[in-house]
This record gives sequence, C-alpha cells and structure tokens, in this order.
Amino acid sequence: MPNERVGFVGLGIMGEPMAGNLLKAGFSLTVWNRTPSKADALVAEGAALASNPATVAAASDIVISCVSDSPDVEAVALGTAGILEGARAGTIYIDCSTISPAVARTIAERFRAKGVGMLDAPISGGDIGAKAGTLAIMVGGDVADFERCTPVLEAMGKTIVHVGPSGSGQVVKLCNQIAGGLNLMAMAEAITLCRSAGVDAARMLEVVSSGAAGSWMLTNLGPRAVNGDYAPGFMVDLMQKDLRLVLEAAEELQTPLPGSALVQQVFRVLQARGRGGDGTQAIVDALSLLGPGNQS
Repeated sequence: MPNERVGFVGLGIMGEPMAGNLLKAGFSLTVWNRTPSKADALVAEGAALASNPATVAAASDIVISCVSDSPDVEAVALGTAGILEGARAGTIYIDCSTISPAVARTIAERFRAKGVGMLDAPISGGDIGAKAGTLAIMVGGDVADFERCTPVLEAMGKTIVHVGPSGSGQVVKLCNQIAGGLNLMAMAEAITLCRSAGVDAARMLEVVSSGAAGSWMLTNLGPRAVNGDYAPGFMVDLMQKDLRLVLEAAEELQTPLPGSALVQQVFRVLQARGRGGDGTQAIVDALSLLGPGNQS
C-alpha cells in the first residue's frame, strides 16, 4: 500500500472520479466538498470525510484540489480553514484546477513561505479520462516535488509531463484549451455543413475520424453532438472561463489569438440561451442558432 496519505478537495464531475482512482490505487484518502453528500460514494469505499480543507491538509502528506476558477482555488487554499492553514512543512499541495498562471505563481509563493511545496497540475481528458484514469496532466513546480508526487499523479492520469516552474502547467493548459476550443469549432462546422447538404453526419464522423482530420474531439464528442446528447463532460460555462483566461493572458503578452476570440463568442450564443450547463459539444447548436431564420 502507498505510504503517502492523500487529501482531495473538490468532488465535481472531474474530482470525484479522480479521487475514486486514488482509492483504487490503495492511497489513504481524506476528502472535502462544499456539498458533503457528493462524498458519500467515496466514503462508502473507504475515504474519510473532513469538515474543511484545513482538516484535509492536517490529515494528509499530499493535498489535491480540483475546483472551478482562480477565486475558488484562492478560497480553498488560502482562505479561512483553507489548505495552507492545515498544512505542515513538508506537505505538498497539487492544484488540478485551471486558473490564471499569475494566480498559480502567487499561491505557490505563499505555500513555499511555510515550507509547503506546490504543483500547478491542470488536467485534460474530460469526464471520460477522469473516470478511466487516463488524464493528461501538465505540471509546473519544483522537480523534486514532482518526482515525489508522480505515483499519486499516475493514479489519475496516463500522460504526465513536468513542463517548467510554477505557473507553467497553467500556461500549457491554456494552450490545450486553445487547441481544444478550435477543434470543437471545426467539429461543429463539419457537422453543420454535412447536415446542410443532407448527408448523414454520423457516417461523416466515422470516416473523417479515421483520417488525417481525426481527433479526440471528433471521436468522443462528435457522436454526442450528432445524437443531441449534451450531458456535460465539460460544461460550456467552464470552457468560457478557460477561454477568458486565454484571452487575458494574450492581452498581457500582447499576443494575437483571433481564433480563440471567435470561439468564445460562438459559445456566448449558448450562454445567452441559458445553456451554459451543457457540454461543450453543444457548440454545434450555436452554429444552428446563427443560421438563417434563427437570429431573432
């Protein structure tokens, strides 16, 4: 059985299956979630439920968080009864959320001042990868901390790469979201043209996915989009948050990203219709809403 005691804060669509894979790998696990009932299945499998993030940290050698945005990470990491409050020198904090690289660096500095390591380790692969334990994990932070945490990361992911110092993981994740967003847009346009021409979109996906244009998005989200299955593996609202971070970083660095700006505006069509909770594959409907007779 692994020696490291692990804590997990944030048991949403991604966090709950990630924590479950840690249990399956044999780690002693303490968890916390704002809505305690979301921990019920994990507790039934052997996890301990803590009263707050500080208590999670006090019971753990390595603490992981997976929440929505920069303010949420700041709250669970630095706030009252937060992870930093309960962490001891020698503890390592891993944040798997997607947040601003600048915020990640600031939080890392606060933790280092207490002798606590921090890795920014955002994830990619959606709920499918979280459940299967095949996530891609891009990690920023100290190499020694990364090496110590590798067995924990391997319980949740398949492709795990140290990409540089603190904040680097978040930069790489934003690059991932640029590619993912534009890939979704390409998928939606292909499905839209296919339907407009009266051709079976499912057959189109079958052949295109096996050729040079094939991608994870086409294989995994294309069939959902064609079938009108918009259950979220990754919500439109969260993709929009990530694209906002992309464009903020681009503004700071004076880097032109016209494609990312366009994709964000297309997703805005869905948000304006109250569909921010849909999965990102619903982008195909955004193009339909922009078509003839649907601009009202």
